[in-house]
Amino acid sequence: MTLTLYSNPMSRGRIARWMLEETGQPHEVVHLDYGPPMQAPAYLAINPMGKVPALVHDGRVVTEYAAICAYLADTFPEAGLKPTDTSAYWRWLFFGAGPLEGAVVLKALGHEVPADKRGFVGFRDIGTMAGVLVDWLERNEWLAGDSFSAADVATGSQIRYGHQFGTLPHHPVLDAYVARLNARPAWIRANAADDAALAATRAGGAAAGGAKAGSDG
Repeated sequence: MTLTLYSNPMSRGRIARWMLEETGQPHEVVHLDYGPPMQAPAYLAINPMGKVPALVHDGRVVTEYAAICAYLADTFPEAGLKPTDTSAYWRWLFFGAGPLEGAVVLKALGHEVPADKRGFVGFRDIGTMAGVLVDWLERNEWLAGDSFSAADVATGSQIRYGHQFGTLPHHPVLDAYVARLNARPAWIRANAADDAALAATRAGGAAAGGAKAGSDG
C-alpha cells in the first residue's frame, strides 16, 4: 500500500497532510514548487489542473482537499474520522469547501458581492457565516457533534486560515475551537513538517536569488 501526497507548504496541501497524520497511515509527501514543476507533463498526468494537493493511493488519484479528507476517512475507518451519524459531518464538510471558502477568498481578494447579486453566489456575508459557525460550536464540541472528524480537519482549517489572514472575525467560541484543533498531536506533527519544508524552500530560494510564493490548491 502506498500513499503519496503532492503538496506545497504554502497551499491547502497542509490540510491533506494533517489528515494523513490523523489516519496514522505511512505516507510520502512530495513538495512541488509553483510554476514549471506543477505544469510538468508528469504531474499534469496526475492532476490536469496543475495544482496541489493531489493524493495518489495505490495508483488511484484524489484531488481537492475536502475530497482527500473524506476519501481518507472512508478508506481508513479504523482511524474513527467519520461518525456513524453523518448528517452534521457532510453538512459542515461541504460548508467549508463551498460557502465558507468562497466567502473568505472573495474577502481576501478585496471584493464584495453587490446586494442585488447575492442570489448568484452560494454564500452570505462573512459576519453571517461566522455567526452560523458560532451558533453550532456553542452547542457542539466538534463540527460533527461530540467526536472529532475529517470535517474538523477540512473546515476547521478554513476557520484557522480565516483567523490567520484576517478574513474571518474572531469570536471566543471560534478561538476556543481553533485552540482545540491546534492541540491535536497529528496537527502539531503535520504543521511542524510543513514549516520545516517551507523554511528549506525559502532558504533554497534565497540562495538562488529569491523564491516564488503561492497559495494554489
